[in-house]
Amino acid sequence: MDLGLRGRRALVTGGSKGIGRRIAETFAVEGADVAICARDAAEVKATTEALSAHGTRVIGESVDVADGDALAAWVTDSAEQLGGVDIVVANVSALAIPITPENWKLSYEVDLMHAVRMVDAAMPYLERSDAGSIVTVSSVSGREIDFTAGPYGTFKAALIHYTQGIAYQLAGKGIRANTVSPGNTFFEGGVWDNIEHNNPELFAEALGLNPTGRMATPEEIARAVVFVASPAVPFMSGTNVVVDGALSRGVQF
Repeated sequence: MDLGLRGRRALVTGGSKGIGRRIAETFAVEGADVAICARDAAEVKATTEALSAHGTRVIGESVDVADGDALAAWVTDSAEQLGGVDIVVANVSALAIPITPENWKLSYEVDLMHAVRMVDAAMPYLERSDAGSIVTVSSVSGREIDFTAGPYGTFKAALIHYTQGIAYQLAGKGIRANTVSPGNTFFEGGVWDNIEHNNPELFAEALGLNPTGRMATPEEIARAVVFVASPAVPFMSGTNVVVDGALSRGVQF
């Protein structure tokens, strides 16, 4: 299937590793120009150089997405360099799981408000696109009560609600908005890699809950994100796509 991404322009936050990097790479493989941001400047530079090998334009910048002004400036600068924006993917999470006042504030600023601010900054460009698309990356923890109940799960749920709301509000402008909610996803250097080494009991418990007997790979989540974002599904909007290997058991109507 041709996803219709050749020549499109996509912005991806947290694009230097894990799910975000694979999202950016999949866009590039499909022929889209891509802008990424992440906090580590060296990782951003290495990622943009590696992904440019796929033959499209890949640019990147070091940005703390909790800094609203810096995030908005990155969106504007990226749009100017790429000649516009067709797709935005809000992928960053603070992964703030312990229930503390600091983590409530951090999750609000990073998990929720970075998505809101990114969309707001990109809106003038999305309105000029003939295939404007917004994807927010939430989590099964946004619809399930698990060990992340608290800041992380609460704001992942809020992210789904926000995205469905803007899908309705922007439908008349031809701009789509959807959420992808991954289940547990394993990659080297990621949160579950850390848990496996430092809290093997929790890792074994989490692994045992999935009937597939494994966790997702970043590639599996990225493919779902890129498909949902693409012009190949122009009537898909206001949807929360759960990619969890049948981990969650609640029926999603």
